[in-house]
Amino acid sequence: MPHAGHVYSGAVAASGYARLQAVRQAITRVVLLGPAHYVPVQGLAASTAESFETPLGCIPLDREAIDDVLELPQVIVSDETHTPEHSLEVHLPFLQVILDDFQLVPLVVRQATPEEVGEVLERLWGGPETLIVISSDLSHFHDYGTACDLDRATTAAIEAGRIADLRGEHACGYVPITGLLSVAARHGLGLHNIDLRNSGDTAGSKDRVVGYGTYITEPRDAADTPPASEASCDKLTSRNEQTLLDLCERSIQEGLSYGRRVNVAPAEHSPALREIRTTFVTLKIGGQLRGCMGSLAANESLVENVANNAYMTAFLDPRFSPLTVGEFDRLDISISILSPPERIEFTSQADLLSQIRPGVDGLILVEGGRRGTLLPAVWENIPDATNFLNHVKLKAGFAEDYWSDSLQVLRYTADSISRTR
Repeated sequence: MPHAGHVYSGAVAASGYARLQAVRQAITRVVLLGPAHYVPVQGLAASTAESFETPLGCIPLDREAIDDVLELPQVIVSDETHTPEHSLEVHLPFLQVILDDFQLVPLVVRQATPEEVGEVLERLWGGPETLIVISSDLSHFHDYGTACDLDRATTAAIEAGRIADLRGEHACGYVPITGLLSVAARHGLGLHNIDLRNSGDTAGSKDRVVGYGTYITEPRDAADTPPASEASCDKLTSRNEQTLLDLCERSIQEGLSYGRRVNVAPAEHSPALREIRTTFVTLKIGGQLRGCMGSLAANESLVENVANNAYMTAFLDPRFSPLTVGEFDRLDISISILSPPERIEFTSQADLLSQIRPGVDGLILVEGGRRGTLLPAVWENIPDATNFLNHVKLKAGFAEDYWSDSLQVLRYTADSISRTR
């Protein structure tokens, strides 16, 4: 989450903190890492303080945890680095408002490798009592259009876990970000963007802006996706379908007008639309693809998932430039609502191919930290099972002839609804 002045980046950070409401009572420790802007430090710097103080009160530091990581050679004590640094302190009021009693582990990071940061995070990882926050802004001091392009590319690299593609010009906190990405991958997690804006969208001019993004962890391996409830497999009513299509349009309009996602309140919708579901949103103009993005990890309501994926498809699909106002009235919108994925057990590629149902199955291929998927709708263009599987391999970053005994393949079905112009 970002760390600029609250008037500039506060709303973007709040997008993430608002999601902690449901688990606020469980969190008793916050591990907070941010970059050193003023006093360079080799490695990670801890503080000798017993507490950090804001106008909202004092936050005790977890001295036991700090002493534990000080055993690592890359962690030092440097009050000189902490004293002028704002990258951590900007987050403290949010934490004090959203959480109950908690202890803080604040670390400032400068010259360190992803492995060195990752080793510290692994030692502090903990369980549901621990919240890990990485503080970073994105691009700095470009014009609005350039910043949007750079931040979209950075977001794509973060979501894909491409550590080598992240540098200082992309995010001032790229060192702790890459450390988190390395550890998250080992825990089967990836990062997912939920808010991407800049100071030109919030409280500044558009001629010289700073980028802000909020990202949350989610399971990267779809095999670990929690099953949806039995009720979520029921067909939606026509009214529910129209609500979802309307929500797609509202989310895109919000992005065109204000550069942000639409605010969705699940409680205002029917039980079927509050079910935890996964979706993909596809946009076309004149029959030509204009964007397609979605999610495979079930961690939010159907209405939230559709709204978020509509925004991502319109503005963050790395294959396309952001949608423009002039294109909106020509959009064809399609929503694919996915069933819970089930693993296919097979002994060989031939065995796998014999089990795939052309025209019915969407496939997810998982191998190591890579994952690729094709929706059932793609059978219209790739009707052959072998070619379909090969394209899923390509989506995951493998060659068409790749095979491994550790390969996992899951399948799902999809109900599609659409609105054409």
